[in-house]
Amino acid sequence: MSTTSDPTTMNARTRREEILRLARASGLASVDELSRMFQVTSSTIRRDLTQLTQSGQLARTYGGAMPIEGVAETTVSERAAEAKSAKRAIARRAATEIQPGEHVFLDAGTTAGGALARELFWKGPLTVVTTSLTALTALEGAKDLVLTSTGGAYRAMSEAFVGPIAEAALETMTFDRVFLGTDGVDPEFGVCEATTEQSRLKAIVMSRAPELYVLAHGEKVGARPFHSWTYLERSWHLITDTTADERVLDEFRTQGVDVIVVDANPDRSP
Repeated sequence: MSTTSDPTTMNARTRREEILRLARASGLASVDELSRMFQVTSSTIRRDLTQLTQSGQLARTYGGAMPIEGVAETTVSERAAEAKSAKRAIARRAATEIQPGEHVFLDAGTTAGGALARELFWKGPLTVVTTSLTALTALEGAKDLVLTSTGGAYRAMSEAFVGPIAEAALETMTFDRVFLGTDGVDPEFGVCEATTEQSRLKAIVMSRAPELYVLAHGEKVGARPFHSWTYLERSWHLITDTTADERVLDEFRTQGVDVIVVDANPDRSP
């Protein structure tokens, strides 16, 4: 981010206008980053954010704020290039949790439905149930693996099946482990999605297994990009990477969540 004015001569009104512009451009404004950028204290930035929140222009998040109109949802193909190394590391760690012969559920998304699915290609015998077309494609032809789709209404943006048919299918099944993707995971609200249909599916499937995992690379930890949520009122595991905000991870730990952190760059040379 860069500002268009000298931060040392900027008055409060101009600074708040610039904060709003930056938040709209980037989707999220961090208190620490804004404090450094405008060369003012964190408490000053928090007062700015409070003013913008009270005026209905921003929504507060952990450590900062986001535009009230939210962030535009991106497609699976657009998200595939984001944090690829971290997603691969998260998927590899998640795959070690799965035992031969288990029944597992893979959610949609580039981590659960993409990276983890690819890790399971040679891991059979397994039964894998998924709502994700990405996972179905990745696991096509896998040996010693029973692959099942829930069916349902196809949602192109997430390359996944949603709606009453998918929900009805999941309500007839149980699993040993469930692996959820997410657009954001928050200590207060749980798992964030772009639509209530996606959140409803998560609420159903999370009740169908004794072991629940949320796979979220560091940028999604503490993020609240949308307004549909699945509350996690049970024991669960968070698998993330070393770029995640440690303060948010500590909040999860305080709640009793099993937080597993992997190297964000597992393939880098020493």
